[in-house]
Amino acid sequence: MAAAVLPDLTTELGPLTLQSPLILASSPWGWGAEEAAELASSGIGALTAKSVGPAPRIGHSEPTIYDWGEGLINAVGLANPGAEAAVEGLLALKAALKRQGVSLIVSIFADTVDRYHEVAETIAQVEPEMVEVNISCPNVEAEFGAPFATECPAAAAATAAARSALACPLSVKLAPNVPNLVQIAEAVVGAGADMLTVSNTMPGMVIDVEARKPVLSNITGGLSGEALRPVAVRMVYELHRAFGGEVPIIGTGGVLRGRDAIEMVMAGATAVGMATVALRHGPAGVRRVLTELDEWMSDHGVETLAEIRGVVG
Repeated sequence: MAAAVLPDLTTELGPLTLQSPLILASSPWGWGAEEAAELASSGIGALTAKSVGPAPRIGHSEPTIYDWGEGLINAVGLANPGAEAAVEGLLALKAALKRQGVSLIVSIFADTVDRYHEVAETIAQVEPEMVEVNISCPNVEAEFGAPFATECPAAAAATAAARSALACPLSVKLAPNVPNLVQIAEAVVGAGADMLTVSNTMPGMVIDVEARKPVLSNITGGLSGEALRPVAVRMVYELHRAFGGEVPIIGTGGVLRGRDAIEMVMAGATAVGMATVALRHGPAGVRRVLTELDEWMSDHGVETLAEIRGVVG
């Protein structure tokens, strides 16, 4: 084993420089201002706000989130106040994060291509460091039709619509349950995406066998947490190889420990998204991931993540 080194966790994510590779992912429960300030102090490089859309949405009725111990399943249904109403809160969140050197990523969604432009145009007022275009939410298909992420033309059109309203870096959040992942990724990059977020949740279902009914009111929902990690790692690996490491990737799904983050980076991730660990353990859980990541690098003589990024295959 190599001699211990002092790792440098600074991460270049496209044009952004993050103080660490860890990013709080957009979550179904969202990050309140006070909670976000606490999480920002745990060593993350960026925080992704809960997705906002063109109009207020109440979302699905409770229960909407269930932790079965080996992952989460949720069907919140994109509950949000609407982009216009969200601007003030996002500006306050951005200011709070900036004081701790943490970048703000704003996640957006819409039900039509034109509305992706409208939402992006509204969010541009916030001047976030990045916008994440959510084209892959699996929990509202009955209302919106098939997610944009399932077809190349639709994915490209949604991306281009958002890109036309924004000057900041753009990441597109892809779906795991598609047979043509690389082609869809190529389509959104061709339409103006600067990077990719991999992955959104995987459609699934959990049944309470005692109650003899699904645990969620929506019956099905999106799987995340540790159950999703092997899927997300595979997606990161395939996309890193397809683009030759030229397109930054935010690897997201089930990162609960430092070794999980290392796994994502070895598959090709530039940065690593997390949410479940923050829900379960708060800032202490996020800080533990960063500490374990730092310790692994030190113990293995790895000074920067660039040394191990995409080393598999």
